[in-house]
Amino acid sequence: MAARPARIAIPIREIRFQYARSSGAGGQNVNKVATKAILRWPVAQTRAVPAALRDRFLERYRRRITRDGELVLSSQRFRDRGRNVADCYEKLGEMLEAVAVAPKKRRATRPTGGSRERRLDGKRRRSEVKQGRRRPGSDE
Repeated sequence: MAARPARIAIPIREIRFQYARSSGAGGQNVNKVATKAILRWPVAQTRAVPAALRDRFLERYRRRITRDGELVLSSQRFRDRGRNVADCYEKLGEMLEAVAVAPKKRRATRPTGGSRERRLDGKRRRSEVKQGRRRPGSDE
């Protein structure tokens, strides 16, 4: 099992929240209360995470990042604002955890002698099967 990466702490002052009315069911309350939470984090300008991690984050989640380099996440799963804010934090944590460990570099390898021989043997057999289907006496 791989070791878990160290927790990444993002200063609260870097994260901004906006609130909006949630869509979907909720009765009359949905028309009055802004419970949808929208998290905004300037990931491109942050110094809270190492540069390599920030670059991996920007690459992997480029479709969720604005032209200004700001990550935008929203949550409206719950009917109260506090739980939606917590859900946004959880989503951000999962995203950071997904890019926390650098991918392993691929080492170029060559096929073994046995695998090369098996491949050629299979090709030989297939060729013989196809030759067996030809008309007798036709040498094309």
